[in-house]
Amino acid sequence: MRGLILSGGKGTRLRPITYTRAKQLVPVANKPVLFYGIEALAAAGIKEIGIVVGDTHQEIRDAVGDGSRFGAQVTYIQQSAPLGLAHAVKESKPFLEDDPFVMYLGDNFLREGITGFVQEFETHRPDAQILLVPVPNPQDFGVAELDGTRVKRLEEKPKQPRSNLALVGVYMFTKSVWQAVDGIKPSARGELEITDALQWLIDHDKTVRSHVITGWWKDTGKLEDMLEANRMAMSHWTTRIEGTVDALSVVEGAVVIEKGARVVNSRLRGPLILGPNVVVENSYVGPFSSIAEGARIVGSEIEHSIVLERSVIEGVPTRIDSSLIGKDVVVTHSNDRPRAHHIMVGDSSRVELA
Repeated sequence: MRGLILSGGKGTRLRPITYTRAKQLVPVANKPVLFYGIEALAAAGIKEIGIVVGDTHQEIRDAVGDGSRFGAQVTYIQQSAPLGLAHAVKESKPFLEDDPFVMYLGDNFLREGITGFVQEFETHRPDAQILLVPVPNPQDFGVAELDGTRVKRLEEKPKQPRSNLALVGVYMFTKSVWQAVDGIKPSARGELEITDALQWLIDHDKTVRSHVITGWWKDTGKLEDMLEANRMAMSHWTTRIEGTVDALSVVEGAVVIEKGARVVNSRLRGPLILGPNVVVENSYVGPFSSIAEGARIVGSEIEHSIVLERSVIEGVPTRIDSSLIGKDVVVTHSNDRPRAHHIMVGDSSRVELA
């Protein structure tokens, strides 16, 4: 069995962060979200993994390498154009051949992994198997209608959903998928949709089985979902301190402090992570925060946020909350008169000022 990770999207909902970084490499708990998918496949015994890449291919190649660090062998598949998930599958046929495979969307986060899902597929051997999760807003997803565990119908973002079961970005296929991707036509948005390929299988009396998950799952394509995935990733942590914490500082809860990090006269309330060479001085860092390598938090308060590499937060008079701060950013306080906010932000940014 092989793995196929789709990692070619542009990440428009996470701009401006994704103007300079592939969306699959934005970190959750200081680890690129893409790595969680690779680790999930490897943990399920899948060692041959293809990664479909687009414009950000070099950045992803540099981050992942040959896959050996994950105990896997990675092959890169350049998608000729962003023409849909089923199109990506179609262009991956030389790698996949006729082997059964798992397709995993590279910006998905499943805290419990996919090992049980893979074992179930190997036991029942349907033509395809999909992962589903109950959601409060099914009209925003592909939605499945079931007959027991068998899928009767799939609909993409229906105005009147027939169920609350949304497709998670993990699918399993046998070689029957090749007939399906060849048998469908582009949708109204000009893409070959994976939901149409699955519906083709259903319409041609193939067995499409479902597995409803009960654990935590997030599509990390939006800020609020990225922050929630960050929270989920940390929820079962234990304390590990490899950096230095002075006698004036207080550490509460599950806190990870990497080598070279330094905490001075500050309060840390976990779960949280400080990456290598982070400095926290005269500050408060609260729960569900991940602070990446080389960042500095001085005279400030932050919680439930993600701070990327080498950014500086200094002398900010109000607490920063539920934020994603890019790399090499400076957020600071000015004593200049007249009092005013001085802001330089990139395209597609959002700033809320108290």
